[in-house]
Amino acid sequence: MAKKKQRVTRRRSLGLLRLLVLGVLAFAAFLYYQPLSSYLERREALAQRSDEVAVLRARRRELERRLAASKSPEALAREARRLGLVKEGEHLFIVKGVEAWKRARGATIDRGDR
Repeated sequence: MAKKKQRVTRRRSLGLLRLLVLGVLAFAAFLYYQPLSSYLERREALAQRSDEVAVLRARRRELERRLAASKSPEALAREARRLGLVKEGEHLFIVKGVEAWKRARGATIDRGDR
């Protein structure tokens, strides 16, 4: 009977030991949860910011290219003409009804009349 009691005690101690190990593992997982979730959130935010930086760098390159192109004399003259400025010695003519003329002319082109 003493051996039987030893076996029962031993099984209980093994069961308690397993339960204790399981509890320790659960506690360790609980302690790691917050830092791990914080790390994953930060990593996702960093990836989003990296994408934003890439887009902004591309935009900056495009703006620098446009700035370099706008410094040429041809670009300055084109922009001045767009604003309605004329060179010295030129005459400015304002033509009205161009859109109506284009529509009328486009209608005859569409029908095949030339």
